[in-house]
Amino acid sequence: MAEYTFTIKRFDPAKDKEPYEKVYKVPKLASIVTILDALNYIKENIDSSLSYRHSCRMAICGSCAVRVNGKPALACITKIVHLGTDSIKLEPLAKYPVIKDLVVDLEPFFEKHKSVKPFLINKKESIFDIEPDSELKQTPEELELYLQFAYCIKCGSCYSVCMGTPDLSKGFKEGFIGPQALAQAYRYSFDSRDEGFEDRLDTVASPEGVFRCHFAASCSAVCGKGCDPALALQLLRRAVLFGKKH
Repeated sequence: MAEYTFTIKRFDPAKDKEPYEKVYKVPKLASIVTILDALNYIKENIDSSLSYRHSCRMAICGSCAVRVNGKPALACITKIVHLGTDSIKLEPLAKYPVIKDLVVDLEPFFEKHKSVKPFLINKKESIFDIEPDSELKQTPEELELYLQFAYCIKCGSCYSVCMGTPDLSKGFKEGFIGPQALAQAYRYSFDSRDEGFEDRLDTVASPEGVFRCHFAASCSAVCGKGCDPALALQLLRRAVLFGKKH
């Protein structure tokens, strides 16, 4: 039977001194279409000790992001046939501490995400004064200003290839806020229902904010949802320099 060859980077910090690679032969079955299908086959039929994340299988949760032949991708929607090779190498996302095998610690990533206040800030009224049937209406044109950036699923892929972000696997917890967080700062600041742009400025315009971006656009190149964080950073940079209305 024809087979795929999967070379997977393994590492268990509890018992391994160094990462190592292990090779698995996966049959070309009709049921094995995506990278995640292959991982599930390996887990269920070959090696139950293999660790990886997955949940929705629909490119919504972002948990299955790994490096496929050197490039970040969502395992659940990456079809093996589209890779153009029967030899596939899987590794955990770069720049994150490895918890086990393909599972990385995303806590620093989410801390940076939280730093930009990724929620709508409305200063006009207290939440206790809002009428239950009141609406914050928005036109299609206002929605279009930020919509593509709202598709972010927080998979962490863009951070792993960004030139400016520190290597968190080596213990760095400070540094560049990162493309995902700053793109979300733009997404919320340019939502017509939000009034929090000024509240985010201390973080966004800090030395580790938008001006730390090298604009290599690698973040946009690996986004599994077609977002363009590099564009959001440039738009946010313009807003910081010239004001939100420009």
